[in-house]
Amino acid sequence: MSNVSVTKDAAPTAENLVVLENVNKHFGALHVLQDIDLTIARGEVVVVIGPSGSGKSTLCRTINRLETIDSGTILIDGKPLPAEGKELARLRADVGMVFQSFNLFAHKTVLENVMLGQLKVRRADKKAAEEKARSLLDRVGVASQADKYPAQLSGGQQQRVAIARALAMDPKVMLFDEPTSALDPEMINEVLEVMQQLAQGGMTMVVVTHEMGFARSAANRVVFMADGRIVEEATPDQFFSNPRSDRAKDFLSKILHH
Repeated sequence: MSNVSVTKDAAPTAENLVVLENVNKHFGALHVLQDIDLTIARGEVVVVIGPSGSGKSTLCRTINRLETIDSGTILIDGKPLPAEGKELARLRADVGMVFQSFNLFAHKTVLENVMLGQLKVRRADKKAAEEKARSLLDRVGVASQADKYPAQLSGGQQQRVAIARALAMDPKVMLFDEPTSALDPEMINEVLEVMQQLAQGGMTMVVVTHEMGFARSAANRVVFMADGRIVEEATPDQFFSNPRSDRAKDFLSKILHH
């Protein structure tokens, strides 16, 4: 490891962690992903934005095979996505996922939710799993909620627990599929703050979001999608100040000046 400090503006030079090549996906007659090529380097934060129905969430969900693809290839850390079974479970442990809805187990405490994957998939020792879970809950600012059940927490707290749960697996990459869209406005920032810290800590992240402030401040790269295609990719500065495509200009004029 070199100790060269990388500023957030510098594109990471490390090898590619996630590679999508010529990926296509249909839902019936609808061609939701059309010839998608996307490469994400280790330590890079890529924010995917675009109008509803543009394929953003589907793209995110193909990376850990929650959605299968019809053609093309997806590589994680140089290996193709496994089809099923144990290999797929292992892959999903390497690819952390945070959803719109928090997907926590209602009948388990917050602590148990964060320990579960470590015990089941990573086969961790129970004491070690608990220590790690508590330290991650502390990191996302909900250590005092460890013994509560998800229903006793606010939406923002539940989403931070969901982030801790994904982090507990030591994932190589974290996927966020509109992680704040189900939250009340006053809770959005507490979740984005945790995501900002992860980004600054060098976590590889793919974030589908409507939060343009987060895209501006945390992304190395903005990927703009419309109608199942990647229309434009640029640094946040370039994209927000000088979008090249009419589609992006139209999108930005609607969301930034309403």
